Amino acid sequence: MTEELELILSQLTQPDNAVIQQATAQLKQAFKDPAIIPALCAVMSGSQNPQIRQSAAVMLRLRVKKHWKKINPDDRESLKAVVLQTFMQETEHTVQHSLSQLCAMMVKHETPDRWPALLQLLNEATKSSNPHDRKVGLLLLNKVMESNPEPFKPHYCQLLQLFSIVLQDHNNPTALYYCILTLTAITAYTGTQEMNQMRSLIPSLIVALKQLIKADQNQASEAMEVFNELMESEVSIIVPHIADIVHLCLEVGSDTTLNDSLRVKALSCIAFLIKLKSKTVLKQKLLNPILQAIFPVLIAAPPPGEQDPEDKEDDGGDGTDNDNPKHCAAQIIDTMALHMPPEKLFQQLMPLTQTCLASENPYQRKGGLMCLAVLAEGCADHIRTKMLSSVLQTVCQSLSDSDQVVRSASLFALGQFSEHLQPEVSKYCSELMPLLLGYLSSLNQAKVGHVTKAFYALENFMENLGADIEPYLPTLMETMLSALNNTENLKIKELAVSAIGAIANAAKELLVPYFPPVIESLKGFLTTTTEEMRSLQTQSLDTLSVLARTIGKDVFSPLAAECVRLGLNLTDTIDDPDLRRCTYSLYSAVSTVSPDCLTPHLTAITTVMLLALKSNEGIMAHVEEDKTFVLLDDDDDDDDGDNEGEKDGIDFLEDEPETDIHDVAGFSVENAYIDEKEDACDALGEIAFSTGAAFQPFLESSFQQVYEMRDFPHEDVRRAAFGAMGQFCRAQHQVWKENPTEANHQALLKLLDVVLPCFVETVRTEHERQVVMGILETMNNVMKSCKEEAFKNPLRLKEISHVIRDVLKKKTVCQDGGGDEADDEEQQAEYDAMLQEFAGEGIPLVASSVPADNFAPFLNDLLPLLMNKAKSSCTVADRSFSVGTIGEILQALVSVSGGPGVAARLSNRLLPVLVAGVRDSDAEVRNNSVFGLGCLAQAAGPIGVADYPMMLSVFSSMLTKESDLRVIDNLCAALCRMITSNVEAVPLEQVVPALVARLPLKEDLEENKTVFSCLAMLYTHSPALVLQLMKPIVAASSQVLGNKKVDKDAQNILAGLIKEFAQHHSADFQAAVTSLPGEQQANLSAAISAS
Repeated sequence: MTEELELILSQLTQPDNAVIQQATAQLKQAFKDPAIIPALCAVMSGSQNPQIRQSAAVMLRLRVKKHWKKINPDDRESLKAVVLQTFMQETEHTVQHSLSQLCAMMVKHETPDRWPALLQLLNEATKSSNPHDRKVGLLLLNKVMESNPEPFKPHYCQLLQLFSIVLQDHNNPTALYYCILTLTAITAYTGTQEMNQMRSLIPSLIVALKQLIKADQNQASEAMEVFNELMESEVSIIVPHIADIVHLCLEVGSDTTLNDSLRVKALSCIAFLIKLKSKTVLKQKLLNPILQAIFPVLIAAPPPGEQDPEDKEDDGGDGTDNDNPKHCAAQIIDTMALHMPPEKLFQQLMPLTQTCLASENPYQRKGGLMCLAVLAEGCADHIRTKMLSSVLQTVCQSLSDSDQVVRSASLFALGQFSEHLQPEVSKYCSELMPLLLGYLSSLNQAKVGHVTKAFYALENFMENLGADIEPYLPTLMETMLSALNNTENLKIKELAVSAIGAIANAAKELLVPYFPPVIESLKGFLTTTTEEMRSLQTQSLDTLSVLARTIGKDVFSPLAAECVRLGLNLTDTIDDPDLRRCTYSLYSAVSTVSPDCLTPHLTAITTVMLLALKSNEGIMAHVEEDKTFVLLDDDDDDDDGDNEGEKDGIDFLEDEPETDIHDVAGFSVENAYIDEKEDACDALGEIAFSTGAAFQPFLESSFQQVYEMRDFPHEDVRRAAFGAMGQFCRAQHQVWKENPTEANHQALLKLLDVVLPCFVETVRTEHERQVVMGILETMNNVMKSCKEEAFKNPLRLKEISHVIRDVLKKKTVCQDGGGDEADDEEQQAEYDAMLQEFAGEGIPLVASSVPADNFAPFLNDLLPLLMNKAKSSCTVADRSFSVGTIGEILQALVSVSGGPGVAARLSNRLLPVLVAGVRDSDAEVRNNSVFGLGCLAQAAGPIGVADYPMMLSVFSSMLTKESDLRVIDNLCAALCRMITSNVEAVPLEQVVPALVARLPLKEDLEENKTVFSCLAMLYTHSPALVLQLMKPIVAASSQVLGNKKVDKDAQNILAGLIKEFAQHHSADFQAAVTSLPGEQQANLSAAISAS
């Protein structure tokens, strides 16, 4: 059979399709004969043609992979012997590679101990005095270990001893390469006993990498992955060597004689280190050396006659080009901003940035702007509160720089600021909008790359303007509609469609007059079938979703059913992950406007989305090696004879190494599939919530598929999956509320029993901070919706309280838990503070869901952690969060059983913190403290009366000094809470006139309900007092009644009081009304007759 098999395999390599097809059919036949195994062994060891030897090895590997158990025991044993013997005598590297992969696959089925000959061979070859044998032995060791790190654990100590010798073998770079790759493969599996050995390897590892860089830059780039592995799995191994690793990476990253991919690898190691261990980087004083080394990279001019990738005409404008050193240098600064305390970073970074911005050299100015741009996300608070006007001034001046490279960078920076520095940056609307609009009108349409950047800045800026966009709407919409109707350039049309979405987010129903022409244009793009219009079509779907959410139900509802049909039609006819993703968002948006339109199509819609979650497309792209041979498996005999694998039977000779699905580099290729999974999770969650009972038949299958995604390798998908799990709980709660059957209740409890423990566990163990923030936010929403149902399980209160405590104590994995927390408690990265805020927001939600006495012991543990952040040395954001959360906890205690007792017991601890907060220099801290004091008075009830005199004196001195309108509104509300709780304890004659004089409320309109409920109560309690104040009360109410921004309940309470005045005290009331301006009189009479 051997000669016959060799002939078939040689035919498979012919360039003739007919020959290949015939050979494939013969091969399928041959595979049904059990003698195929010995025959393949014979070809693999005996054929003269290396290509055929390799084919035989690959086929054996696939056979072993699927059918090891079916191979008879004698053949297995002889295969074990032949493969080792063949491996040692093979001279062709590609064949050795395939043979080593065959061995690795066999080890998966046979533990190393059941194959002593392999261990013996590895031992002899790797220690051989012959350099070639060492190299080959290390290749085999590497392949076997990479696919089976765990079974070899007992041999790790011995292996590490071997590595310490091999790493000295500087004249054999290939041996170094395989040695380092193997070390990388086992790092994640090593335990405490190997720790010291690993640590002692690092210095020689650094030297070995330097040697490898001289010999082969591509291999060196791959080998540098070892640092990422070491950082991720066992940071304590490298902490003593961090400075040396950083210096090596900086040296490589700065060396312009090396190739870009190696420099990028080195610089990204530094970014990764900062993400995981920013405290250590600061402690070891590495911040300055890193900045000094990366700034020259950031501001380097490209070679003469060339441009940076982002300045080239064909750049997409979204800064996605990751593979150049300049981009990596900016990314390091971005990572610093996200993971370091702003004070420490800015102190060292700003002098460098300012030097660049003042430079004569355009690339230095560009570098300075890029630096400001990437700081905006991580250090938003710091920039907003300390330096906003100066950085905006810099950016605006650069918009008219003489050099286009600088103008482009300033547009990028402005886009970043608009996205991250809200709401303050929007206050500069009158300066910035004319600049941006001027930019659009004078842009030369030929330079699409530059137009793209201008649109990016404009979109981000407009999106957050809200109603302030109104004066610019006519100009904006005229520009966009004319771009849709008149330009030939598809990219410009796409930008205009996207901008209309951003305008709609701000303008909401102000956009109604422009809706018909916009929809008219979109319809043309949405129904296109041509490939070159695909990107415009996708963008049009996106904008349609935005319009559905913003333009108003009445305007959009007539189109809802048509939108759903459009989406289903598109996914039926076009196979494109980006397009599908946008249809999910469209269904989601429609479900918020008219859920009934979705109901008849839920089967079709959920089917497409669940398939997207199940699909391995795009992720497995580089994992399913050897597609060509899949057809040789018995299992596939009766499948659809899938022949497409053989377009050119030579496929398999490339025999890719197996890639680990967890290798993040494997993703970037197919980002669209990742985005599709993320959007499918988001949409399923929202649709389940919006369609309620109609979604019930799909809830279980959707939940199961989304639950599977909770440990997906890509963080955005994990975050979306947790979000959807929370939405499913809220949806089920809604269904039970509307139809309170026992079955619905049990389904809710069962869901909560899976989801909440899963949330708590992941908050502790998840590495990505963004995912943890997402989970905490979702968990808060679930508690807000499900209230006491979330705590029906007796373990839940403790679990949730403890996980909140651990986040506030920085004990979780993503907070780099444990270790150096004693130092500098107060200074931390803004995002680390934000993570703690998400946890803290859960405390009032727990407080409002369980009896106060059950929560009290946990609350006692949590309060000191909150009060710690109210110290004057903390940041404004921390102080505001601390007193704000305390206020919300007290507000929650007002309405739960046992609340007053617990609030009264806490008042001695909380009063000093809140009273200090009232005197804070920051208005928001004062505001939250005043709110907290009011809630304390309300929650403690009669027991709190002893503190009234002190609180009243604090408030009265504030009323005379305070200038911030929101704080004054909250002072009024706090006084009302005191009066409502203990009317006898307040000197009404002095307090009420002072309070009424401050009405109507100017900023915090939510408190109208508190204020007018109090006045209505006073009218029954002390009518004479209220009647004396009728004139100012009537004057205030003329601005409250009929005001869309004031909640309906508050308006009804007030209208009831005014009617009392009108019916029982008509003369005084008429006098009060006639003293008002005409417009206010009209308001008042309209509101009274309407109520």
